[in-house]
Amino acid sequence: MARALILIGGTVMGSGLLYVQAAQRLGLQPITLSDDPTRYDHFAAKGAETIRVDTDDLDALIRECCRLRGTYDIAGITAAADSFYATVGKLCRHFDLPGPNPEAIEQCCDKYTQRQLLAASGVPIPAYRLASNAADVEDSAAEIGLPVIVKPVVGSGSSGVQLCHSFGELAEHTAYLLSGNHIWRASPRILVEEYAQGPHYTIDIMGDDVIGIGALDFCRPPHFVYRELTYPAVLTGYKRKRIADVSLNCLRALGLGWGPTNIELRWTKRGPVVIEVNPRMPGSPCPQMVQLVYGVDLVTEHIKLVIGDEWNLLRSNPQTAVLRLLVPNRDGTIDWTDLGAADVPGVAEIKFYIKSGTPIIRKGDYRDCIGYVLATSPNIDLTRQILQRAVDLIHLSIMPLNTDN
Repeated sequence: MARALILIGGTVMGSGLLYVQAAQRLGLQPITLSDDPTRYDHFAAKGAETIRVDTDDLDALIRECCRLRGTYDIAGITAAADSFYATVGKLCRHFDLPGPNPEAIEQCCDKYTQRQLLAASGVPIPAYRLASNAADVEDSAAEIGLPVIVKPVVGSGSSGVQLCHSFGELAEHTAYLLSGNHIWRASPRILVEEYAQGPHYTIDIMGDDVIGIGALDFCRPPHFVYRELTYPAVLTGYKRKRIADVSLNCLRALGLGWGPTNIELRWTKRGPVVIEVNPRMPGSPCPQMVQLVYGVDLVTEHIKLVIGDEWNLLRSNPQTAVLRLLVPNRDGTIDWTDLGAADVPGVAEIKFYIKSGTPIIRKGDYRDCIGYVLATSPNIDLTRQILQRAVDLIHLSIMPLNTDN
C-alpha cells in the first residue's frame, strides 16, 4: 500500500508546492484536501492529487481521511498555512499521528491572545489594545500615542495591516476594515499597537533549534509589503544571542516547539521587541534561502517529523543570500522582460507570479508581490552586487488601467 502525505488547505506564497515536491522525494504520495481544488490545478502536473473537502468541517476531513485509508497508508498530515495548522493538530490527534498541539496553535493564531501570553511571560512586545469598533480604535490610539499599527486580530500576509500617523488615517483605515471590504473569518476584532521602530528580523526555528536569522526590509509605509530579505542577518554576537533567546522564550510562552515556527521582531532602543509569532513554516522563497545559506531543507525535515522519521538539522558552511521582491509602485497593467538576468552568475532563481499584460490593483499586502530575484555567494557585499546587476536587467513597465466603461 502506497504511503501518503495529506496536506490540508491552502499555501503560503508557493510553499504548498514545496511540500508536494519534498513529499515525492521522500517516496510519499501527496494528497491535498481543499475547499477549492482549482487553486491547485498545477499540483496535478507534479503527480499530486487534490480532493474537494470543506476544510472548516473537521468531521468532513476525518471522513475523507478514513476513506483514503482504504487506498493509502497515511504516513502523516500537515499544512503549509497557519490558518489550517490547528485543524492539522486535531486530525493528527484523532488518527494518533505525530502533530502540533492544536490548542497552542489556536492561541498563537489569535494575535490578541498571543500578545497576552507573551506579555505574561515577560517577552518584550509593543504596547497594544483590543478594539471592536471605531470609537475603541480611536481611544486605543490615544492611549498608546500616534503613530500606531492597526491590524485584524486574525490574519496573515499583512492583509489589513496599516501604519496610521494621524487620527484621519486611523478613521479611514478603521472604516475600511469594518465596511465589509476586509474578509473576516469571525466577528471583527482589531488590534491597535505601538509602532516599534528599528531593524526588522525574521527567525526560523525547527523544534527548539534556531536555524537562521534573516534581515527584512519593507516598501514605503503605510503598508508592510516585503521588499528585500537577507540571510544571514549581519549581527554582532551579542545581538544574535539576544534575538535567539527571546525567540525561544516565545516558544515557551506559547506552548510551541513542535515543528516549524517563524518569528518576526524589531531591534529597538530597548532591544528586541517581538512583532509576531507564526506557528508554521515561512512562505516561499524563505525555505529555499535557508537551504542555500545553511544547508537545511526546512520543508523536507518538517515532513520527516510529521511522518515520524528522524530529522537532520545539521548546518553546513554558511553562504549568503539576498532576495529582492518585485513590487509595482502603482496600479496598472504590468509588462516585464528578462534581458538576461537569469544568466548572471550567482543568480539562484528568478520567478514571476504573473504573466506580462496582467492588470494589477495593489492591496497593500503580500499579494502586491509580482515576482522575485534571488542571488547567492560566499560574501554578502558580492551577493548584493550580483542581485543589483540582475535586477537592472529586468525591465518592468506599468501602463495605466483602462477605466473607460
